[in-house]
Formats: sequence, C-alpha cells, structure tokens
Amino acid sequence: MLKRIKKAFGRRATLLEGNKIVINCEKLENRVALLEDGSLEEYSVERAGDDNLVGSIYKGRVKNIEPGLKAMFVDIGFEKNAFLHFWDAIPAALDSGLEEIRRTKKKQKRVTSKDIPKIYPVGSEVMVQVTKGAIGTKGPRITTNISLAGRYLVLMPLNEQFGISRKIDDPKERARLRKIVERLSVPEGMGLILRTVCQGKKARYFVRDLSILLDQWDSIEEVRDSKPAPVCTFQEPGLVDRTVRDFLTDDFQEVICDDAETVEGMRDLVGQISRRARTQIQHYDKPEPIFDFFGIERQIEDAFYRQVWLECGGYLVIDETEAMIAIDVNTGRNKGGKNVDKMILETNLEAAQEVARQLRLRNIGGLIVVDFIDMRSRKDQQAVYRIIRERLRHDRAKTQVLQISQLGLMEMTRQRLNESLSESFSEKCPYCHGRGVIKSALTMSVELQRKINAIMYKYGERIREVVVVVHPDVMHRLRTEDDQILVQLERRHEIRLTFRTDPTFHREQVLISDANTGDEIKI
Repeated sequence: MLKRIKKAFGRRATLLEGNKIVINCEKLENRVALLEDGSLEEYSVERAGDDNLVGSIYKGRVKNIEPGLKAMFVDIGFEKNAFLHFWDAIPAALDSGLEEIRRTKKKQKRVTSKDIPKIYPVGSEVMVQVTKGAIGTKGPRITTNISLAGRYLVLMPLNEQFGISRKIDDPKERARLRKIVERLSVPEGMGLILRTVCQGKKARYFVRDLSILLDQWDSIEEVRDSKPAPVCTFQEPGLVDRTVRDFLTDDFQEVICDDAETVEGMRDLVGQISRRARTQIQHYDKPEPIFDFFGIERQIEDAFYRQVWLECGGYLVIDETEAMIAIDVNTGRNKGGKNVDKMILETNLEAAQEVARQLRLRNIGGLIVVDFIDMRSRKDQQAVYRIIRERLRHDRAKTQVLQISQLGLMEMTRQRLNESLSESFSEKCPYCHGRGVIKSALTMSVELQRKINAIMYKYGERIREVVVVVHPDVMHRLRTEDDQILVQLERRHEIRLTFRTDPTFHREQVLISDANTGDEIKI
C-alpha cells in the first residue's frame, strides 16, 4: 500500500508517512480517518442529528422479561426497547483483555441468572449502558456493568475490580503501574482499568484523569436521582472528541483538522490531561480539501467496491449477507513464475493483511469466512494465520480467529458495535429490494404464459379478451421471440390477448385485466 501511495503522490508522499488522524468538519457531517503511512485503516462518520448511542448511560424501566430468552427488554426512551441479557445484568468478571490487580475483600453472595428476574422485576428502574447500537430491526443492546472511559483510565463505578490492559506486556512496566494503582484514591465500591496508553506515563496523569471521571460520575448520579425513567444520564462524546480521547497516543503522533473552532476545542480537551498533546493537534488551512490532499477520498470510494485489488495482482471479493461475511481470495493477474506454491503464499499473505484492514475500514462484524487459495504446506498456512492475527491486534473490536481448516477456510468473528460502512451509507435498491438481481425477460415471459393458462383454467368462458401490461423489456421479448407461442395460447383458449407497455412498471411487474370490465384478474 505504501509503495502504491508513494507512486501516486510523488514528493507529497513524505507528508503521508507516519500515523495520523485526519478530521474533516462540514455542516452535515464530521469525518475521521486514521492513516498509517498514508493507508486508510479506519473511517468513521457522524452526521448532524446522530445519537451517540454506544457508551451512553440511561436510567431505564424494565418493560417485560423473557425467561426463555434469558433476557429482558428495557425502555430507555427509544422506539424499540433495549435488549438486556441476564448475563449482562450480572456484575461481570474482568474482561479477557485485562489482568486483575486486586479484588474486594468483602464476601458477597454469588448472583446467578436465575436471580435476575427477582432483582429487576417488571416496572423496576435500572441503570444501563449501551454496548451495541440498534442495527436493522433490532433495538440497542445494553449492560448494567457501567464504565466511563477517560484518556488513560476506565472507571467502573459499580464494580470493585482493578486491572491493566494485557496489551502492556512488559513485566517491569506492569509492576510499576500496579504500584501507581494501589496509591490512587479510588472511592469504595469502584474499580479501574488502566488503558494501553498508560504505558510509560507518570502517576500525575492518572490522578488528573481519575478526578475528571469521578466528577463525571457525580453528574450522572445527580441526573439519575432527579429525573424519572427513561432518561439519558450521560451522552457519549461526539466522534471528534472520542477519536482524540482514544487514538491520540504514541501510535498516532498527529491530528490534523480543517476547522479552526474544532481544533481549539480538541486542544482544550487534551490540555486537561497533557499540555504536550496540545501541540500534536494541527489546523489544516490549505485551499485543497483535506481528504483530497491526503488521498483519503479515493480510498473511501474503494471501500464500497465488492472487489479489492492487491499489489501482487491478486484480489479479494467481499460479500455481506445476513448470516455472515464471505471473503474470497483469488490470484487474479498474479501468475507468478515456475514456483506456484511461492506465488500462492505471496498472494495469501498480502490478502491476510488486506482482510484485516478491510474489516476495520468497512466496520464489518459478525461471522466472517475467508476462502484463501489452497496451500499444501502447513507451514504456509501457519504463516498466513500469524499475519492476520498480528494485524488484528490493532483492531479495537474484539476478534476471534481459528486456524485454516482442511477446506482452506479461515473462520473468525468480529465484534459488531454498529452498522457496517455500507449499511450506514446506503439503502436497499428500490428496484431489486437489495437482492442485487432481477428476473430476466425470458423468465417473465414463461411466468406470464403460466398465469394466462391458470386464469383460463379458473375463469373459463367468462373471459374472452385479456389486456396485459408489462415492462418494455418484457414486451420486446414477447414481440421478437415468443410471438408464435402467444398466438398458440390464444387459439388454445379461444381468447384475444392485447399487450401494452408501461415504462414505470418494475421488470417483474405484470398487470392482467378483463378487457370488457377493466377489472384486474388475480389467481
């Protein structure tokens, strides 16, 4: 990807080196792009009027309980009730990405899923946080395990557990952070998570961050105690603020934004925690649109294509379905030399990197199956598996990857928090209704003949003349290739068929009516 970018941008390519966050602010939407050496790795959009649902906290009311589903539905103020699984209503164990530092010494009675209907009966109020936005016909998913994310810390106000991100793997650094955590003044009954960005930071950063989070929780409690359910007690920050909070780390050295007011707001936000971070936020004031200058616009367009080309000449085909995401890897123009196995491995290795990138870029979630080109060597399969695992480490969404099967398939799951890029940017085609195909003119001709036969069988001598209205494409087929078949149909049933076209009709739409009464004939 970097080679392709340098070739396209020439001297300007040096400006694209390194990891950057590029922000474009417009009247109707804000756009955020994460660039790694000029390659677009993540792309997010927030439009005017959008609710920042995931991460927001609500005081809701239990509307009904479904013991069979082991879930309850909670009214949090939206058209569709939120879904709360019994397991999400139990104080959670530490996330698998954390290492526990300490536990409360108090022995508490173990709560199981059987106790949840008693703890939260229908009509009771419950504090919840949205973990997954509404997708399609499904309402949002929620949990009672509330957390507040800061720059360095995550405060768990209803959970006494403490942990350090497992991504900090240096034993000495972990030991240093443990000592800092043990010295922090955390109120009783609350817990903390130290985020990956804590690595190498001094204690004063954590003290300042904790103070901000505790003030935030005090404000949430004030709203909770003063207003009836359902009510939003905390609105997750907007896209720009979330991006600066989560990504302005040592991995991303620079934030570039084309709106001066937004730049000042971001500087004020990070200035509360780190003065040095203020200097990393830059204002872009060139006349050329910022996304065009950094080559992002073209890469966004590529994200909507079904086919994705690789530098080696191979390509991916990505299909999103209701049940899963299917990704097919093909050699394409990469014919290689005499060593076919080497060519296949080269294509699969590049494909593995691109698959991980496309999952983040398109925000694809759920069950994913990748059909790599068949490799005879188990060693080669392991190399592809390691590459994709390594690339997915940069993904914020939780992923689980299985080894390549005997059929050459790699199965994986990726956490689905919101709609994918294609779902949020587009709607179903009003013509094919999202199927992507329509019936051919030949198929419509065959079905029309069957309908006429069925009508004559049902109504017999009561109908002597029939008017048929079809799409022009179907009419062309009837006139040029099936005219003799229709003549035979008239003779067999002793009727007269009159055909008309209507360009406003759908290709698959046919209207058959009685010529004498004008009434539509239905089977």
